[in-house]
Amino acid sequence: MWNQIEISGTPRHTAGKWKKSTLWILPCTVSQLLSAPEISNDTFAICERELNQVSVVGVIRECSPFESIVQYSVDDMTGPPLNVKQWVNKEDCATTTDASPGTYVKVTGNLRNFRAQRYLISMNIRCIEDMNEITSHMLEVVQAHMHLTGKVYDVNMNTSLPSLVGGVSSGHPQALSNIQDQVFNAIRKSSDHNEGISLQDLKAQLHFLRMTDIRSSLTFLINEGHVFCTIDEHHFKTTGYN
Repeated sequence: MWNQIEISGTPRHTAGKWKKSTLWILPCTVSQLLSAPEISNDTFAICERELNQVSVVGVIRECSPFESIVQYSVDDMTGPPLNVKQWVNKEDCATTTDASPGTYVKVTGNLRNFRAQRYLISMNIRCIEDMNEITSHMLEVVQAHMHLTGKVYDVNMNTSLPSLVGGVSSGHPQALSNIQDQVFNAIRKSSDHNEGISLQDLKAQLHFLRMTDIRSSLTFLINEGHVFCTIDEHHFKTTGYN
C-alpha cells in the first residue's frame, strides 16, 4: 500500500498553516491536483500538507512526442485531463514508456505550474494490465487522506457517512436528482459483475430516459466518485455501495 513507502516520520509544522512535505508518494486524483492550492512557486498542498511526489491512475487521451520530452494527456474521469511530461533519455530506452492513447497508466511524478497550466513531471509511467489497480488506487486515495486528516472519508471525499463496513460506505449517495438516482441504481444492480454494466445495456434498461440525460448523469456520478469505469470508458461500476 501507499504508506509502506514512507521514508520520513511525522512532518513538522511550519510557521504558517502548511505542514512540511514527507518523502512518500501520495495517491491522488487529477481533480485534487488541479484544485490543490499553490502555497509558493511550484509548491502545492493537499490536506494542508506540502506535496512531494504524487501518483495518479488514468487513461491516456493524447500522446505528443518531441525531441526531448513526450507529453501525455491523462484522464481519470474526475476532472479535465492532466498533462504529463516525460523526459526522453536517448541513452537509456528503458526510461521511456511505450504508452499509446487508450492505454491505462499509473504515473508517479511532481506537480508543476507553468503559465497557469498545471502538469506532472513524470518520474515513472507504467502501463496497467490489471484493471483492479484502478479501484485499488482510488481506495489508496481515500486511505491516504484519512491518514493525513484523521477523518473518515468515502470515495467522494465526504466525511459524513451513514454507516461503515470495513471503512467503506454501505449507504446510498446523497443529493442525487431523480435521473441520477435511476442511473446509479441501474449501475449498482450490475456491480457484482467484474466488468460492471456497459453503456449499451444501461441505455437498454433506462430506455425511457434520453441518452443525453444518461451521459450527463454518468459524468456527474463519476466526478463525484460514486461510479468508476472498469475495462474501458463505456463500462461502469459503483464504488463501495451495496
